Amino acid sequence: MKQTIVSFVRNPKYISIIYIVSAIVCAISKFVKGPLAYNNYLIFKNVFFNTINQHNLYSEYPVKYLDVNHYGIFFSAVIAPFAVMPDWIGMVLWNVFNALVFLYAVKKLPFTNDYKSFFAWLCLQEFITSSLSLQFNIALAGLIILSAVYVYERKEPQSVIAILIGTFVKIYGIVGLSQFFFIKNKKKFVISFLVVSVLFFCLPMLYSGIDFVIQSYKDWYMSLIEKNSINEGLGTYQDISIMGFFRRILNDPHVSNLYFYAVGLPLFALPYIRLSQYKNFAFKLMILASTLVFLVLFSSSSESPTYIIAVSGVMLWFLMQKQKNTLVISLLIFVLVFTCFSNSDLFPRYIKDHYIIKYSIKSLPCSIVWIRITYELLTKDFEKDYTFSLS
Repeated sequence: MKQTIVSFVRNPKYISIIYIVSAIVCAISKFVKGPLAYNNYLIFKNVFFNTINQHNLYSEYPVKYLDVNHYGIFFSAVIAPFAVMPDWIGMVLWNVFNALVFLYAVKKLPFTNDYKSFFAWLCLQEFITSSLSLQFNIALAGLIILSAVYVYERKEPQSVIAILIGTFVKIYGIVGLSQFFFIKNKKKFVISFLVVSVLFFCLPMLYSGIDFVIQSYKDWYMSLIEKNSINEGLGTYQDISIMGFFRRILNDPHVSNLYFYAVGLPLFALPYIRLSQYKNFAFKLMILASTLVFLVLFSSSSESPTYIIAVSGVMLWFLMQKQKNTLVISLLIFVLVFTCFSNSDLFPRYIKDHYIIKYSIKSLPCSIVWIRITYELLTKDFEKDYTFSLS
């Protein structure tokens, strides 16, 4: 019996099936509760229809859905195949699509099958949280991982495509450039970046107006600025970030992001001065882990479903540890309990509402792990302390 359980946990095929089934169940559970429950999907699919009809993508349409869209017009091409289907089919396939992108990224990770399976198990709860919101964040986490893995495999055009899909949909994908210094053929990467950027910029023009597409990019910029100012309020479900944590602890919505960027950005960039470590694959992979966590912690747009990205970074860090000592295990448990399961029934409703959500506690464990990652990037010898090679 024990051997059967171990074999089940270690086999990537089984956890992949669980991901797909979870994606389907999450979508159906939302559909049966009615449009209010799958409002996110209604926003997403109408990005396509509003693009076709040349309606402002960032206006309110209360008859169709609540809230407003904050994705770029390129997203209309991504969501199009799902938008034209009946909602229940489109929602299911949309969730499965996101799961498949993430699972493909996990498959490409330079770990043994045991580790890949373990990585997926550790991310499962966050996957479900994001999947219940029908979010693109799942695919985005996969795209960021793929953008790095393709750099390691010297597949520059594929890396560019992964970066730019994430960037043109949700801006976040641009962090894939954190691997730029490790690219062997930078000329090929830059040329690919320019060509694909032009193609992605123009793609919506094939089924909408040229002037409308250009105006939509301008409108997108303004909507993101407006969204950022709204996110920094103390009563929102956004700003689950390191800034939001301190704003809410201090009960002061006016604490500027600049204070945190002034510290966080130099700390994020400082490991790049360790040129002697560039030759070590584990150093590059740890930079990826840092990027995934940093992206979420230092964004006022971060919400609970966004943490599939940060938790992926945490689990990369954990699996790279040669010696999983008491500190490492304790940090993993801290993340699992107070980040991954913070919105689950593990905590009573009162605790969730008055402490975890109110003070953005979900961000705290990942913040501590990111500090640890930064410490390791600045001090460890990645040739001796970590050993990884592409599978």
